[in-house]
Amino acid sequence: MKINKVTSWLVTLTIILFGLIYGQMIIIPFIISVLIWFIVKKTRNLLDKNKLIKKYIPTWFKTILASFVIFSTIFAIGKVLSSNIENIAQSYSLYNNNINLISLKINELLNIELSSELTNWINQIDITSHLEDFFNSISELLSNMVMIIFYVTFIFIEESLIEEKIKLIFKNEKEYISVKSTLKKIDKSMSSYISLKSLISLLSASISYFILLIVGIDSPLFWAFLIFMFNFIPSVGPIIGTLLPSLFSLIQFGEFIPFLIIFFGVGIVAMIIGSFIEPKLMGNTLNISALIAILSLAFWGFIWGITGMFLSVPITVAIIIILSQFSSTRPIAILLSEKGRL
Repeated sequence: MKINKVTSWLVTLTIILFGLIYGQMIIIPFIISVLIWFIVKKTRNLLDKNKLIKKYIPTWFKTILASFVIFSTIFAIGKVLSSNIENIAQSYSLYNNNINLISLKINELLNIELSSELTNWINQIDITSHLEDFFNSISELLSNMVMIIFYVTFIFIEESLIEEKIKLIFKNEKEYISVKSTLKKIDKSMSSYISLKSLISLLSASISYFILLIVGIDSPLFWAFLIFMFNFIPSVGPIIGTLLPSLFSLIQFGEFIPFLIIFFGVGIVAMIIGSFIEPKLMGNTLNISALIAILSLAFWGFIWGITGMFLSVPITVAIIIILSQFSSTRPIAILLSEKGRL
């Protein structure tokens, strides 16, 4: 009996895995649509805090307005980032002399022969290839914008009907109230996570952008965007977001001063926001184990590439929030959480 149960679980997981891999063209735009839906809802709720807006402006108009602003922002950022990535890829070949210069300085400083090893290591990284992958991911997202708008539209249509459907499914009043309460908790938790984490990440990226701009690094908006995205990954994300522009500055300038300014400037910003501001604002909203975050990054990156890496933590946080709402799956949520407190 146990063998049959294990077999059925393995078969189910295999089907899910294949579905995630081969259905990514449908699933990824849908996940992005759900995230945008949460952001639009949060924006709409903020507008409703003004009594005049809540009383005189209809909900459908606020939804359309918030959606238009968010989609326009995504499209504009995508276009600017694509241009930035192309500029970095084109100018990267000009930095070969700086690579040799840095290796010679390290040789003199540490009295070791590093020139050939450092050059080979940097050439093996193939930054141009990684930039092309990132460019393709952004282009793919922009090309799927019509599908995402289509999904978001129908999610909002379904939103207005879901309560009536729940009433029909759970005719017992206690069951109906329990299910409705659970859905509200999930909705509130996810909305809070997305909005607060986006605000915190935007603050970190904005301050970092001015540091990068002052130093004069190529395409500072691109690196600020990476810092913004990596801030969604707990523990390791801010470290990666600090190291990438710092190391690139070494290649671009061939000097240690820009590297140190970016490394310590962006690093201190990340440390202050991550250690003081974020815990006060987020509380237990971002409640995910650092190990689970890394494993999630590896798993979703494996099946969906760069896009999966950026979606990994929001997906995992959503799973933890949903699992925590049901008594049968709450132990799993506790194991996946940071400190076991939900």
